[in-house]
Amino acid sequence: MSLSIEDYNEILGEYNARQIEHARILTERRNEVNRKIPSYSGMEEEMITLSANRARALIRGNKEEANTISEKLEDLLRNQKLALIEAGFPIDYLEPIYTCKECKDTGFVDGNRCTCFKQALIERLFEQNNIREYLTNENFTSIRYDLQVGEDARRFEKAVSKARNFVEEFENGMQNICFSGPVGTGKSFLSKCILGELLKKGYSCIYFSAPTLFSTIGDYKFHKSATQSVNPTEILYSCDLLVIDDLGTELTNSFCVSELLTLLNEREKYSKSTVISTNLSLEELNNAYSDRVFSRMFSNFEFCPLTGQDVRIYLKQMQTRK
Repeated sequence: MSLSIEDYNEILGEYNARQIEHARILTERRNEVNRKIPSYSGMEEEMITLSANRARALIRGNKEEANTISEKLEDLLRNQKLALIEAGFPIDYLEPIYTCKECKDTGFVDGNRCTCFKQALIERLFEQNNIREYLTNENFTSIRYDLQVGEDARRFEKAVSKARNFVEEFENGMQNICFSGPVGTGKSFLSKCILGELLKKGYSCIYFSAPTLFSTIGDYKFHKSATQSVNPTEILYSCDLLVIDDLGTELTNSFCVSELLTLLNEREKYSKSTVISTNLSLEELNNAYSDRVFSRMFSNFEFCPLTGQDVRIYLKQMQTRK
């Protein structure tokens, strides 16, 4: 998969369109306020004049005059807010409108891509723009604790606790977790719960099944084009969260092993978090991948084993009986 210069420019165009639309809305709001509060425009002009006078006073070194003007500005600002409230407007009605307050809808913060821009690249580059849709049914609020019993239930409850803690502690630094166990025990479900919560918090997140992940990397490395403007591996290495689902279901070969090691190393270098789900046990992981990969996972990942019945089959059986 690739992102061409045209695709990149389209994303930039979306940011520009967003700014224009927000400016239009703000202009309409300002006109509405001036109609309902005829004195408001006069207060704004006075605010501009006082601000200019304060700047001149500071340049002259006249702190006393500057402080006096600052007090007038504060009184004027209070009067503006009071006028808005009395006219039935929200107090922030004329504040600038931003979809992303971090970059102010420019896509960049201090010359670097904003998290929102990274997510726009992810959704365009990896065709994950529908990811939020299927997360609506797979989240922490839809968790059921009655589908496993005994030790299996206790392990699931512990895994849920770890998943919640992963989200709560996410902003405090890199953390990695690997959910392992048989099919249908909740590994992918909990991975998506984490993904959904962090997407809602505004982090840049990518979800891949292992086969698609390695196919995507291979497609870029072996079929890349001169028209591509973004290296997809750059995004894979630096996004806030990468979820690799069903590790071990890909056709494991030297390429996959090498790319997995590179991926884990690069994400550690960027201090970015990774969630992995796998049907493989620790022993099977060690046998399937190189000692270096297993060592990297074992030392940097918290392993969370799940056991029990395949809940998807169980739920289908229950529906059939109805």
